[in-house]
Amino acid sequence: MVDHQPAGLDRIFGALSDPTRRAIVERLAAEEALSVSEIARPLPMSLPAVMKHLDVLEGAGLVARRKAGRTVTCRLVAAPMEDAMGWLARYQRFWTESLDRLAAALERKA
Repeated sequence: MVDHQPAGLDRIFGALSDPTRRAIVERLAAEEALSVSEIARPLPMSLPAVMKHLDVLEGAGLVARRKAGRTVTCRLVAAPMEDAMGWLARYQRFWTESLDRLAAALERKA
């Protein structure tokens, strides 16, 4: 099978498949940057567990970290999500067309 998907698409979807990581992405989308401790504060898990989630997000290219002294700051890198959105858009067109055909068929029967 020939793979024409953008590189890293599996990592992006894998990273976003976890609700904790999606929550982290949402928080980073709302703030320019947050320290790791600020990210961890509302989450019901240990700091090392949060760090593992950040490792996955960073591995997918969705988070960038910067260390200043003892503080590690994270920011969202949204560009890789464009590949995921492009891939999903192909299927959005499919479902839109399919649902339009279903609606037309139901209208003919009514």
